[in-house]
Amino acid sequence: MGGAGLVVDELDRVLLLRYDVPELASSVWAAPGGGVEDGEDDRDALRRELAEEVGLRDPVLGPPVWTRTHVFPMAGGYDGQTERYYLLRTPSFEPRPVRSAEQLSAEGITETRWWTAADRQQTDELFAPRRLPALLADLLASGPPGAVLDVGM
Repeated sequence: MGGAGLVVDELDRVLLLRYDVPELASSVWAAPGGGVEDGEDDRDALRRELAEEVGLRDPVLGPPVWTRTHVFPMAGGYDGQTERYYLLRTPSFEPRPVRSAEQLSAEGITETRWWTAADRQQTDELFAPRRLPALLADLLASGPPGAVLDVGM
């Protein structure tokens, strides 16, 4: 199990991380977050990962809005997880990760970027979940769903 944060600022930009995935010979833009460690639940893991990956401390987590399960054999024995996505509204900030660039790179994270709605719709970049631009547009227009949505890969 893991937690992921849809970090959205006052301009409806979303903060995403670029993960280089050698097994795909490509990169994927995804929400910050990660798997649980001993004694954590998905919300605890998300708070920890937000500090480590983007420097966001003590975030106010909104409701869980999406879930997805991905199974993919990768180096180091990692084979996927189920993630619960939380909506986080926050003022814009300059990401300042707790982890070093070398530590982030070791996890495949090579870039952090705020994405506008236009950027999300007009790019050929890959996202996780794949339909992230459309899913996020619907979420921001309609608000959190009545029940957590399974958004697939």
